[in-house]
Amino acid sequence: MLARRPVTYPETIMRYSTVAAAIGLSLLSISASLHGQRPDDQIDSRSMKLLAEGRAARAAGNLDGATDLVETAVTVDPRNRAGFILLAEVANARDLPGKAIRLYREALLLEPNDVAALRGQGEALVAKGALAQARVNLQRIRTLCKGGCADATTLQARIAKGPPVTTAQVEKKTPTP
Repeated sequence: MLARRPVTYPETIMRYSTVAAAIGLSLLSISASLHGQRPDDQIDSRSMKLLAEGRAARAAGNLDGATDLVETAVTVDPRNRAGFILLAEVANARDLPGKAIRLYREALLLEPNDVAALRGQGEALVAKGALAQARVNLQRIRTLCKGGCADATTLQARIAKGPPVTTAQVEKKTPTP
């Protein structure tokens, strides 16, 4: 039989130090990320003021000014979910559905059950022609609403209408002699 040599204290530390360090860093990063997050009602007041100014600029038809103000609001406080939604709405108004999808995704990362963001993202997905993904958003809205919901009805109508027809999609028929 082979004799086992006794395990020394420094050898034990060396064996488990990397595991202990990994676990410690994981716990530290989780606790730091949870501590750093603030609920929606604690969003920086400067960010909310800029958001209100951005909404006013959008209502006045100044999309560039609205974008600048709301981007600043989101920079001041990245937890401003309403800012991401407003930026996405401005992107939709400019016929930039790809950018709108990304901005709605940012809002949904902050609050995955935001029905307005799900509807907006679904509408932008329809504009891009991604009907299957828009139907997934519609199903999530129906699950969250637990009944009749205006956002679900709006998105369902948009899906039924389909993506907008662009000139590249229109097929010209040539008369046959």
